[in-house]
Amino acid sequence: MRPRLCARAREREERAGETVRRDRPSWVTSRLARVGYVKIPQGAAFFVRKSEVRGLARRLPAINLHTTGAAMVATEAEFDHAKDKLKTLKKDPGNEVKLQIYALFKQEEARQKYVDFIESLVSTEVLTQSNASAIEDRKASFQTLNITTENNITTIMLNRPAKKNAISITMYEEIMKALEQAAKDDSTLTVMTGSGDYYCSGNDLSNFTDIGPEGMEQKSKNSAALLKRYVSHYIDFPKPLIGVINGPAVGIAVTVLGLFDIVYATDKATFHTPFSQLAQSPEGCSSYTFPKMMGTAKANEILLFNKKLTAAQACELGLVTEVFPNSTFQKEVWKRLHTYAKLPKNSLAFSKRLIRGVEKETLHAVNAQECDRLVERWLSEECMKAIMSFFEKKAKL
Repeated sequence: MRPRLCARAREREERAGETVRRDRPSWVTSRLARVGYVKIPQGAAFFVRKSEVRGLARRLPAINLHTTGAAMVATEAEFDHAKDKLKTLKKDPGNEVKLQIYALFKQEEARQKYVDFIESLVSTEVLTQSNASAIEDRKASFQTLNITTENNITTIMLNRPAKKNAISITMYEEIMKALEQAAKDDSTLTVMTGSGDYYCSGNDLSNFTDIGPEGMEQKSKNSAALLKRYVSHYIDFPKPLIGVINGPAVGIAVTVLGLFDIVYATDKATFHTPFSQLAQSPEGCSSYTFPKMMGTAKANEILLFNKKLTAAQACELGLVTEVFPNSTFQKEVWKRLHTYAKLPKNSLAFSKRLIRGVEKETLHAVNAQECDRLVERWLSEECMKAIMSFFEKKAKL
């Protein structure tokens, strides 16, 4: 059915004469478009003047397609086959590409370019799908994480519920690998959460007891280097990083939250950094981010004197963005995340770069300083005594 034209447009059409018509590919019907002076309603056909199409083709960026020898001319069968292939595209190629396709379609002398262009689009999509399958295979290889990408959201779920999602050496490495992959995939947001009742109980105790043949000094230096790399991955992460804190968080799981962009928590969550109990010192850039967000006095209660925060208290201090009732936590948070994921991803990434970029150098310097201090702490006699006392108390329970 021919779309209705406004009176002014109808007059122009009567003066212009011939109008060209063709059926639209399925992906065009998903949105309202305008070509020339005629609105194209959903489910209708294109109605555009030939002169305007030629003008449009001149305004579009050049399409560089490689050909050899004499100029090739597509047969009618090849042209029809290209039109059929166009309908197989699963992903909307974008307005600029659509305009290029339409301009080529309307020029008989450009039919070979049309066929080649459609072939390149289809081949690119097949390659992208192949790469996505390879990424999914890599995600399946994680031992301590469950990684999913759906609706423009990559979710990194800590998956050691029997250990309260304590971070082992393997998990440290896998989280870094997962963040690297999420930074490069097609998702808009990255979410970190935990499986089971805990978000994360901090360092796995085996990280302290498994000294190895290299000795305590080298073990401490290796651990500090690992921690420095780990925290750097959060500092440098380019996309919006959102924490979905489903339960208690301890130690390093708390301190790096200052490097997240949004933190949502269930009202069952708690936040605890018991560094001085183990004769250690802050990490995860918390010696900088915590005083900045909550003030020095409040940060001292948490980092120096081991104050455990409720979710509501963490929200008041700025560590948590918003707290939700546990009964509706997942439903409410994910509804909001799905809305965020529909926003333009490049806009979000560039905005984050503006917000975070000014202090990135400072954060890396703080991270290095904290890790150097921890090497000294781990090798100190009072730290060894504190850790031994902790293990003795745990054994009596």
